[in-house]
Amino acid sequence: MTKAAEIDIVSVSKIYGQTTAVHAISLKIPAGSYCCLLGPSGCGKTSTLRMIAGHESISEGDIRLGTKVVTDLPPARRGTAMMFQSYALFPHLDLIDNVAFSLKMKGVEKEERRRKALEMLQLMQLEPYATRRPAQLSGGQQQRVALARALITDPEALLLDEPLSALDPFLKIRMRAELKKLQTTLGITFVHVTHSQEEAMALADIVVVMNDGRIEQAAHPRTVFERPATAFVARFMGDHNVITGRVVEKVENGIIIEVPGGGRFQAIDGTGEIGDAADIAVRTDRVMLAETSAPTLGFTGIVQNVEYRGSSVKMVVSGAGIEDFTLIISDAAFFANPVKMGDAVPLSWNSGDAIVLGRITH
Repeated sequence: MTKAAEIDIVSVSKIYGQTTAVHAISLKIPAGSYCCLLGPSGCGKTSTLRMIAGHESISEGDIRLGTKVVTDLPPARRGTAMMFQSYALFPHLDLIDNVAFSLKMKGVEKEERRRKALEMLQLMQLEPYATRRPAQLSGGQQQRVALARALITDPEALLLDEPLSALDPFLKIRMRAELKKLQTTLGITFVHVTHSQEEAMALADIVVVMNDGRIEQAAHPRTVFERPATAFVARFMGDHNVITGRVVEKVENGIIIEVPGGGRFQAIDGTGEIGDAADIAVRTDRVMLAETSAPTLGFTGIVQNVEYRGSSVKMVVSGAGIEDFTLIISDAAFFANPVKMGDAVPLSWNSGDAIVLGRITH
């Protein structure tokens, strides 16, 4: 196989008429890594992927693949291969001819391209189905054919546009494992667009969270999960509560903010001037149903909702000027002292579990 290439995106923008879909983003994707571009619909992740592939022109900036600037090169000369969301298989061709199609377009001899296509089908464990047509395959098998067809060109980077979105939940999890295994085996750079936090966390070495055409955070999944860079990342990943207020006091190693409803909350590892707007994040699984030892590390609220999830229970509480504050506790902890909607409950957390979030100035 071809060796993997680093992808370097340098101040790249995409402008459609009056609309800027991607705002001067810069990102280095290390060679041989699995990168997930993550974000809601319309955040610019697919436009970014298509610009790397060459299926979308770049309005400003440059893209490098390894040492080569590919900004103006056509897709076939970039050293990338793209797997589309719809798989785009030819219904009238068998699997061998589907997989060998790009080699046929390059003028490779029939014997050689059939041999290579069979090798790729073997890699995907589809050799027994080589003479079938796409309609005779399951969704997961069709996806593997699309992967084989993309990989036959020996790309330095494989680009995947929401590759699992058409599959049922059980198959999604199986295909996730296969994609990760394939990327590790081949050692090439994978760039994968998804709107699923779970998918990005399970697959990626680097998660790039996008919002409104900008990168909010690019880091290892654990960093994104434990130390979200902004309120958007904290909310989008869904594992932190965000408390927004104004700085009323500076304390050692952090700040205290006041929310419009009057509650005061402390957080570490952050700075801010008195009167500045600030966001604090508190992990949902670090909140306890217990009286607080410090008034700035908890509050008393009214239970709005309780959801039993098997090994855990999710609760939503409102109070102290905060709406919809979520906590996730173990089923054992909940059933030892169960509460119901409408109950008043004390909540608390440790000082290390509340962090000050950064703010992106647009």
